[in-house]
Amino acid sequence: MPPAAFEEYNTYQMSFIVEVKNISKKYGNITAVDDVSFKIKEGEFFSMLGPSGCGKTTILRIIGGLAEQDSGIVLIDGADMKEVPPNKRDTSLVFQNLALFPHMNVEENIIYGLRKRKIPAIKIKEKMANMLSVVNLSGFEKRRTTEISGGQQQRVALARSLIIEPKILLLDEPLASLDKKLRISMRTELKEIQRRTGTTFLYVTHDQSEALTMSDSMAIMNEGKIIQTGSPDFIYNKPVNSFVADFVGAGNFVQVSQVSRKGTILRLKTLGDDEIIWENNDNNDYFPPGNSNQFVFFIRPEKVKIDLSLQKEIKNVNYFSGIIISKIFEGPDIRLLVFSEKIGNITIEIKNDQIYTGFIENNPIFFYWNYSDGVLLVK
Repeated sequence: MPPAAFEEYNTYQMSFIVEVKNISKKYGNITAVDDVSFKIKEGEFFSMLGPSGCGKTTILRIIGGLAEQDSGIVLIDGADMKEVPPNKRDTSLVFQNLALFPHMNVEENIIYGLRKRKIPAIKIKEKMANMLSVVNLSGFEKRRTTEISGGQQQRVALARSLIIEPKILLLDEPLASLDKKLRISMRTELKEIQRRTGTTFLYVTHDQSEALTMSDSMAIMNEGKIIQTGSPDFIYNKPVNSFVADFVGAGNFVQVSQVSRKGTILRLKTLGDDEIIWENNDNNDYFPPGNSNQFVFFIRPEKVKIDLSLQKEIKNVNYFSGIIISKIFEGPDIRLLVFSEKIGNITIEIKNDQIYTGFIENNPIFFYWNYSDGVLLVK
């Protein structure tokens, strides 16, 4: 795979709080984690994104000491965690079910860990006041957890884990049980809490929108392996293969039958006997010329533009015609499914603007994208 697309990390002058090196874990004949390595910078919001059963929660449990790897090592702040029990690791966990104590009020839940550590009462009071402010729960401390909303319960769970000042907060799909609107609002709150506390967050999720909106860096997992690491925009715009492209957001896949190259310009022959020009400045040597059935061209729906003038005079773009198959209203956006004889079905995403209201199913349409947009992928 192209080296530039696999990992986008500036490795100079970095402090890594977590280093996972070649860890593997089997449950019977099933390999849950397969030779996984990655690093997390101190103070970073790092997400592990992948489908259910891909091994991301197992990795979280290994880092937290709730599961033991079969091989490999986990370093936290440079120290090997092999013989360190969970209660001695400088980590704290927030689970999907929150595990709040229903017989305790908000304050008692939050300070539970401090009392177990026999922290002096005056220090507990000071920490409690600060934490209530951080998670926006001031005035709710005497409420029972059954008397507050789902979002407030989520913040109680976060406060309980953060108040002990862990070096790493491990979060296992903590928003999964919330309704969609609350889940979206909690993303903003969660990121703001992470920013205000400066705590390193390791966040596990199968929801790509959560990972994209909150993360500083992320790792994409599938079948026990890490497929790609990097910043959200890097992974979204330069997916390393078809799995990442399809899993992280929507997109169009155009089959390619032949590739020719001149400098940074690649000419991709489609199955409809047309041509896509792609300008690639990363690693052309990875895409050998000739019969190239192992490759597919990928373009995001929002990168495809509509030619409203129908003049066909736009230069330096891939230009095609097609027929509108369907029009889907999605509130702020409209999705058009278009069939083109040259490249097949293409989804185009446009903003909900009056200028676009005239698009009707079965009508002809002309569309294009820039030479530099899209990416050539291994199937």
